[in-house]
Amino acid sequence: MRDLAVDVRRLTRIYGQGRTAVKALDEVNLTVERGAFVAIMGPSGSGKSTLLNIIGGLDRPTAGEVYIGDVEVTALPESQLYQIRRNQVGFVFQSFHLSPLLNTLDNVLLPALPIGIDRARRERAIELLDRVGMRSRLNRRPGELSSGEQQRVALARALIMDPHLVLADEPTGNLDSRTGAEVIRLIEELNQELGKSFLLVTHDSRIARRCHRIVYLRDGRLCSAEEAGIEDVA
Repeated sequence: MRDLAVDVRRLTRIYGQGRTAVKALDEVNLTVERGAFVAIMGPSGSGKSTLLNIIGGLDRPTAGEVYIGDVEVTALPESQLYQIRRNQVGFVFQSFHLSPLLNTLDNVLLPALPIGIDRARRERAIELLDRVGMRSRLNRRPGELSSGEQQRVALARALIMDPHLVLADEPTGNLDSRTGAEVIRLIEELNQELGKSFLLVTHDSRIARRCHRIVYLRDGRLCSAEEAGIEDVA
């Protein structure tokens, strides 16, 4: 039996009702093994971000199931789903989502605030910032950092609770090509070193090539690269 980080079964998400209803996902089945680095590609509006948001518990499906490890997260009440989001899933967004009022170290520690920040957690945050090349920027606020530096901070924040899974939605979308390549190389290294599973949405075929596997979506359904209108980069 495979050791799965994510198991998505017949996942459907419909927005709206009646004639105006839009089916963002249409019975999607997807598995991600522990330690895998998987890219999701497809045209705009194909359902990539919706899929990521439901896997991460940021949105609820209309039908279907999502398992994180052995837990069916789609069946959990919000109070328990919150625990999954905080402890088992890390998030990296295109727009970084750092608090402008907090310095680098405190931004990384933000997910740990509800349970308290002890010395060990603070040391862990500093270790992660050192690993992503931001040890010398501990006291800088986001406005004092470049876009690439902000994304490195966001990556450290995604790892602070030691999650099994990291979801990255266009993590290089606001970066120039050189900085984006550096961030993806860092993600690749962390995937190998830490054994975390990474599921990454991207439009960039150069980034997708660095992943272990590429999944294609079009109109809310899994498809081939050709059907998604993308040159097969696998």
